[in-house]
Amino acid sequence: MSKVALVTGGTRGIGAAISLALQAAGYKVAANYAGNDEAAAKFTEETGIPAYKWSVADYDACAEGIARVEADLGPVDVLVNNAGITRDSMFHKMTRQMWQEVMDTNLSGLFNMTHPLWPGMRDRKFGRVINISSINGQKGQAGQANYSAAKAGDLGFTKALAQEGARAGITVNAICPGYIGTEMVMAVPEKVRESIIAQIPVGRLGAPEEIARCVVFLAGDDAGFITGATISANGGQYFV
Repeated sequence: MSKVALVTGGTRGIGAAISLALQAAGYKVAANYAGNDEAAAKFTEETGIPAYKWSVADYDACAEGIARVEADLGPVDVLVNNAGITRDSMFHKMTRQMWQEVMDTNLSGLFNMTHPLWPGMRDRKFGRVINISSINGQKGQAGQANYSAAKAGDLGFTKALAQEGARAGITVNAICPGYIGTEMVMAVPEKVRESIIAQIPVGRLGAPEEIARCVVFLAGDDAGFITGATISANGGQYFV
């Protein structure tokens, strides 16, 4: 029987690439999304992957959404915590709301999604939790004190939970993408994009599919000895 994978933020950008790669690898995939109904409907129509709407910032909504997914597809074996937002601002101009919104989605969202699934994974003695952090959670970035703090917190969450899940057959790992050629990045002015690429030793932006291949590897049975790890997929821009 095919394993079930749930990808948050799974209908656009890196998340869509992850959903498609897991589907191609034989998983039954559910893609969560928060707001763009039109994009989600188009994604489902083109891929056949069902999309489920809820905010990962809301614990109760996560629990209810997970219950719907499991009723439709079966118990979730692989969770990819990919959903994230930005509210960029230099710190002296950052508002409490900008801080809190990013924390609620990018950090608390991991708790909200993983916590309801954890007991079932423990009972079945198998689980894969894969957290999409960021290069800026490793090195920091001006104008992103909120985002960088949340993404760094994702790495601490990963390392702590990996120790709890290991003997229950659950691995917990993180991926830190660098600058990826998503719709958002490609929308910035060309000169800005060129300045970004100039900082990347391989001389190009990453592709969403390159992050997706990391996820497929970590989700597989062959990665069962890897837990608490961080894969830095950034083209050599930053080394830890």
